[in-house]
Amino acid sequence: MANSALDFSAFSPSALSAEETQLIEASVAQFGAPLLLLDCDVVRQQYRALAAALPNVTLHFALKPLPHEAVVRTLLAEGASFDLATSGEVDLVASQGVPADKTIHTHPIKRDSDIRDALAYGCTVFVVDNLNELEKFIPYKDEVELLVRLSFRNAEAFADLSKKFGCSPELAITIITKAKQLGIRIKGLSFHVGSQTSSPQKYVDAILACKIVMEQVVALGLPALSTLDIGGGFPVSYAKQVTPIDEFCAPINTALASLPETVQVLAEPGRFIVAPAVMSVVSVMGQAEREGKIWYYLDDGIYGSFSGLMFDEANYPIVTVNQDTLCYPSVLAGPTCDSIDVVAEHIMLPKLTNGDLIVARMMGAYTSATATDFNFFKRAQTVILNEVCIAEQKLG
Repeated sequence: MANSALDFSAFSPSALSAEETQLIEASVAQFGAPLLLLDCDVVRQQYRALAAALPNVTLHFALKPLPHEAVVRTLLAEGASFDLATSGEVDLVASQGVPADKTIHTHPIKRDSDIRDALAYGCTVFVVDNLNELEKFIPYKDEVELLVRLSFRNAEAFADLSKKFGCSPELAITIITKAKQLGIRIKGLSFHVGSQTSSPQKYVDAILACKIVMEQVVALGLPALSTLDIGGGFPVSYAKQVTPIDEFCAPINTALASLPETVQVLAEPGRFIVAPAVMSVVSVMGQAEREGKIWYYLDDGIYGSFSGLMFDEANYPIVTVNQDTLCYPSVLAGPTCDSIDVVAEHIMLPKLTNGDLIVARMMGAYTSATATDFNFFKRAQTVILNEVCIAEQKLG
């Protein structure tokens, strides 16, 4: 891990600017390649944009897409809360001084040790989506508050997270009723409409369905629910533009306004906060001509920072430091000895030489987090930019 005071937060998403090229070349000269350039100022901008778009929602950053200490510190300074799913994530936020009352634990399926680790830290809000999971909390019923996660399928999402987790409204009522019998407090409901959701209507439909469940709970004489967690999934632009976040959230806010004023609303943004905050910088290790295309072999690939191409279906915008306008059919391959390690098979690139640099944008989510050391190629080093806010630097 390294630090730099250089900034790329204002760069365009297309060709590299002179300042951007200077940053990239200076970073490679100092640290070598491959690199991941993590700009904390972009993290701030994304958090503030979503907070403004959802003004009455408490944002719990989901650590999963980029569990990095600098991200945690930056968001904690912004007043963010955090969404945890594992004991390792508990350890991370604890090590960075995050107060436990600013966290929730949202993995629907937990080992007893996971529950105990979170409680030892001080996190007391957990998620369940079945009766088996509910019963795990009997020994801790005086310490915990639970959210019941509902399932709302979404075939349009990058990852339909309701395929694996969540229950029907009918089962939610059963769980809440059983919890009352067991003396376990149900705090509210939660859902996740899926990663990189393209339509806000998915949230609207889920919010209104949860409202009906909340009304049914009251009608049955069960304790009223005080919390709704609307999950994450807010979209960002990769190869194509998505709806601006303020427009995207407008119908969500309208739906939330229909809930009782006593209901506290939470969200679990992950990708939206960190995806635009990281650029990948790789270098050409070698090249060969195969079937009319030039193959460029890079020092990072599918088993490393570009793991999202396999697990996440993201389409990262790729540019070259060499900005010649004459381009040729090319292939970008990763460094390992596995034939599936190909970053891009159909891409037009200028003629490159060994050592030339290639940049991929939007590399903050599900990249370094899912990278491996396969074939003993080391993972890309992360260079932290602007951990101290630029505005604070200017004031100083």
